Amino acid sequence: MKKTKFGQTLPMPGMPREQDGSPTMAGPAASGLNLANHFLIAMPSIQDPVFGGTVVYVCEHNDKGVLGVVINKPTDMTMETLFDRVDLKLAEGLRATVVDEPIMFGGPVQDDRGFVLHSPGGRYSSSLTVTDDVSFTTSIDVLEAVANGGGPARMLVSIGYAGWSPGQLEEEISRNGWLTVGADARVLFDLPIEERYHAAIKLLGIDPLMLATEAGHA
Repeated sequence: MKKTKFGQTLPMPGMPREQDGSPTMAGPAASGLNLANHFLIAMPSIQDPVFGGTVVYVCEHNDKGVLGVVINKPTDMTMETLFDRVDLKLAEGLRATVVDEPIMFGGPVQDDRGFVLHSPGGRYSSSLTVTDDVSFTTSIDVLEAVANGGGPARMLVSIGYAGWSPGQLEEEISRNGWLTVGADARVLFDLPIEERYHAAIKLLGIDPLMLATEAGHA
């Protein structure tokens, strides 16, 4: 069985690292646009098999690029399967809703690695606080806490992430590939997966049924 990896450090566009694994400060994107804590909503014109119909939560956006996680594309892997792949033993009586929770396809980059979006709380060795409501962790200690019956109150686990090089996402937005809107943690953590796309569009005050393929970007 192919092992899924969690690591202490992770080189990625939005989270440059010092040698000790801690995040370093990165400068703002050259465009001046900062979409951290925003949803990217794929326009209907995107027929790409990877990103078509997706909502991406942006964790980081700076001069190194953009890092995000697809939040509405489940895989056939469950939390129970993931725990098995990373050799973690679940505590007795762990709620079935946690065990059966599906793992998201977070994006095509490093799709053999695990990533966790979660409510803040706890100290994890490789973690980025995005907002007061959302943190992003790449180290296995967050799953160890969950396996022991603790861990974050709200979480979304993905395999892989979505990454854009500097200027790439801005170009896709200019070509009407994505709608953008400030994120809502309730959409991220609380809504059923199948409702997240329409809910994200409604944050813009748009009726999803009225969204045409030629619509402009927000």
